[in-house]
Amino acid sequence: MALQIIDRRLSGKNKSIGNRERFLRRYKDQIGDAVRKAVSDRGIRNMEQAENITIPKKDIGEPVFHHGKGGIRDTVHPGNKDYVRGDHIARPKGGAGGRGGQASDSGEGEDDFTFTLSKEEFMQIFFEDLALPHLLRTQIGDNPEWKSHRAGYSHDGTPNNLHIVRSMRGALGRRIAMGTSSRNALLEKEALLAEFKRFPEGRETEIVALEREILELKRRLSKIPFLDPIDLYFRNRVRVPVPTSKAVMFCLMDVSGSMDQERKDLSKRFFTLLYLFLTRHYEKIDIVFIRHHTQAQEVDEDTFFHATETGGTVVSSALVLMHQIIQARYPHGDWNIYGAQASDGDNFSDDSARCTEVLSEKLLPLVRYFAYVQVAEEEQNLWREYVQLQSKHANFAIRKATEASQIYPVFRDLFKKEGAPS
Repeated sequence: MALQIIDRRLSGKNKSIGNRERFLRRYKDQIGDAVRKAVSDRGIRNMEQAENITIPKKDIGEPVFHHGKGGIRDTVHPGNKDYVRGDHIARPKGGAGGRGGQASDSGEGEDDFTFTLSKEEFMQIFFEDLALPHLLRTQIGDNPEWKSHRAGYSHDGTPNNLHIVRSMRGALGRRIAMGTSSRNALLEKEALLAEFKRFPEGRETEIVALEREILELKRRLSKIPFLDPIDLYFRNRVRVPVPTSKAVMFCLMDVSGSMDQERKDLSKRFFTLLYLFLTRHYEKIDIVFIRHHTQAQEVDEDTFFHATETGGTVVSSALVLMHQIIQARYPHGDWNIYGAQASDGDNFSDDSARCTEVLSEKLLPLVRYFAYVQVAEEEQNLWREYVQLQSKHANFAIRKATEASQIYPVFRDLFKKEGAPS
C-alpha cells in the first residue's frame, strides 16, 4: 500500500508554501536579478534581512486561451433596427473577443508585482552559486570558552562546597525515618512500665523484662548516627561551553586602480560570508573597514566598497593601521580578532617583505585567524611572500578566487576549522 503525504501547511496570510515555492522556481531569473540589485545597496550588517522584491508585470504574464478564426458559432443579439434574420455580421477587428482594447496613453498602466522574500529565501538566492544552504549544515570547529554553572547537589565533593543546611536537613529526615518505630515502641513500653510500677505486686518478672526491652530500644536509638555520609550534600558545578561574547572582524581591501568593480564584488562576497560565519558564533561583532592604495585609512562600509582610487599599492600600510587599531580599541585578552584581506596581488616590490614582517611579528600573535584571498590569477611577489608565511603559521591561510562560483569553496576551505590557539 503506497503512502501519500500531502503538505497542507499555510505560510503567512493563508498562502500555500507549495504555491510559493513553485512561484520562486518559475521566476527564478527575474527574482535573482532583483536580489542582486538589492544587494548592491545593502550593507554587510544588514545582509540577512528580508527584502521586498519587485518583478515587472510583463515578466509574470500568464498564458490565456483565445478564440481562433473559423468554425460555426451561434450568437444571440438583442433586438435592433439595423439587422434582420440572415444578415452577416463582420468579425471584430483585432482577433480575440472577450478582451478590451489597449489602454489609452492618458490612462494608468498596471503596477509591477511586489512581494517579500524571507531572510532564508533571500540568502539562498543571493548565494545560490555558492551553495550557501550547505553552510548551515556544515559544522565548523569551535574553540569555546568554559563557564561554571550550578547543577544541583552531589554526595561527593570538597569540604568548601559542603551545603550545611541541606546536609543537616537530610540528616534530620533520615534520623526521624529510621527511629520512628523504635521511639513509638519505647513510648508504649515506658507507659506500660509506669503502669506496672503503680501496682507492682506479682509483676516483678514483667517489670524486669520491660526494663530490659526499654534499655535495648534506647541502645538501638543511640546507634543511629547524628550525621551519616549519605546525608552530606555538596554544591555541584559543571563546566559548560559558551560562545565567546565579542569578536572583531577586520576587512582589508586594495582599492588601487587595478581593483575594478568586479573584483570588489568578489571581495564583498567573501567578507559577507565571513561575517555570517562569525554571527553564528559570537554575540557581539564589530567590523572595521580598512582600504588602502599607497596609504591606508579606516572608512565606513559605503566608502569601502564604492569609492574609487588610482595609483599604486602599498599593502603594509593597511596591516600597520590594523595593528594600531587593535592596540587602541580591541585588547587581545577581551576580543576574538579575525582578519580578512582581499587584493589582486599587486604591491610595491619592496613592500611585500615588510608585509610578512608585520604579519608574523605583530598581527598573527594577536588574531584568531587571518585569511588572504587574491581575486586575480597572476601570482606576484605578495603571493609568493604569503605562501612562505602560511607554512610557518597555523592561523594564516591564503587562497585564490577569480569568479563568484569559487568564493564559497574557498571560504569553506579556509574556515573548516579554527586554526588559532585560544
